Amino acid sequence: MRLPGTSPRAPAASVAGMTDVRTFVDEHRHELLADLDSWLRIPGISAQPERHDDVRRSADWLAAAARQVGFPTVEIWPTAGLPAVYAEWPSADADAPTVLVYGHHDVQPVDPIELWHTDPFDPTIDGDLLRARGASDDKGQLLFHLLGLRAHLAATGRDTPAVSLKFLIEGEEESGSPNFEALLAAQRTRLDCDVVVITDTGMIAADKPSTVTGMRGMASCTVEFHGPDLDLHSGVFGGAIPNPATAIARLAAALHDEHGRVQVPGFYDDVLELTGIERELFARVPVDDAEFLGVAKSRALHGERGFTTLERIGARPTAEVNGIGGGYQGAGGKTIVPSDAFVKLSFRLVANQQPQNIIKAVDAFVAEHTPEGIEAKIDWEGGGVAPCLVPLDTPAYRALTDAISEAFAGLPVLPTREGGSGPEAAIQQALGAPMVFLGVGLPDDQIHAPNEKVNLSMLYKGAEAAALLWAGFARLGRSGLGAT
Repeated sequence: MRLPGTSPRAPAASVAGMTDVRTFVDEHRHELLADLDSWLRIPGISAQPERHDDVRRSADWLAAAARQVGFPTVEIWPTAGLPAVYAEWPSADADAPTVLVYGHHDVQPVDPIELWHTDPFDPTIDGDLLRARGASDDKGQLLFHLLGLRAHLAATGRDTPAVSLKFLIEGEEESGSPNFEALLAAQRTRLDCDVVVITDTGMIAADKPSTVTGMRGMASCTVEFHGPDLDLHSGVFGGAIPNPATAIARLAAALHDEHGRVQVPGFYDDVLELTGIERELFARVPVDDAEFLGVAKSRALHGERGFTTLERIGARPTAEVNGIGGGYQGAGGKTIVPSDAFVKLSFRLVANQQPQNIIKAVDAFVAEHTPEGIEAKIDWEGGGVAPCLVPLDTPAYRALTDAISEAFAGLPVLPTREGGSGPEAAIQQALGAPMVFLGVGLPDDQIHAPNEKVNLSMLYKGAEAAALLWAGFARLGRSGLGAT
């Protein structure tokens, strides 16, 4: 794939029947690198208003790239915030299923910049590693799809894909997708599909192919405690009036018991517990706790008793203190009873939990832990994000694991669950189609952190898997994808 103004590719028909998927990817990987170098230089940080024009430039870049590959319909969809890119390429086959690919073209902020070893927007290659903001999350993973589509056309000798493809690439995912549900509702008819492929996740390791089978939801808030209407001398008033900083610390401490279990009443009521078979599948995933701690730059494991590390981060709900403060923060001492204190909380949710129920439960929990003389205010960040879960017995899932396994030299594909949260549940709810995850990021890619990187070999295998997946979905046909 080349951008306008560069050398055009040869028509797919010229290599039909002579070039298999892997050979095509190998022969065109340099073009993937050139395009990554160009796109990664655009600092499309959706969280920073001064970078919003760059997010729009990023959308323009991707739209041009999709047209160059051959998509006959490419549109930039405006929202109340930042634009998404939509591309559509119908198949010529009557029974071809329609596949929607979701990803995002915006990136995270780069702070703290002093911890980067290279310029985050000057892509640097070191052996198999490419370092830049967005290399793994999510620009590299989107570009492997465009290379994979070209490989699919070349290997099959087709002028159109064997499946009808729709790409919906969001521009605000790294800012919480504030306008995405409205976009889904407004474009519901255009987005109709038989299966959704999410390409914004990763795998366990380069030699252990896996696929995400669930993502946690989230609800987050800031709790503010207000005590006296001004800071007071702690010698004159301390011990005689309630201290909001002490009260907020007690609230944070009350979130968990000594076994790591969340103490918000009703928090676990709707949790879909892991079955014995699911726990057995989790146990097959080779997770090295020492390696996990190394990636986390931490010195001890912690969490809900009775669950493994993988179960804790993928299949169990959590409550986290994201920040806490109040009173004097400067150098030296200032002996006061502060007027105000705050704590920032986030709750990761698993299958069957609904954000609105958790919000109500936390509201009641905060009220219960607000001492007399303290005024509490809770500011929720929207209505929360629902969790999603992928069944393991669908034809779409089997076709996905077959494609990944073939791309990874026949290795078995293990199911995992993602600890993070995104708009996947909103997509499921809006479109009502089965969903699978094709992502090739690795745990040490340092997404959202300084020195983000991607393993180029993983992008090449991702391209192979995508090409093979379109052929696999086509063999199933529309009716086959709907079967169980």
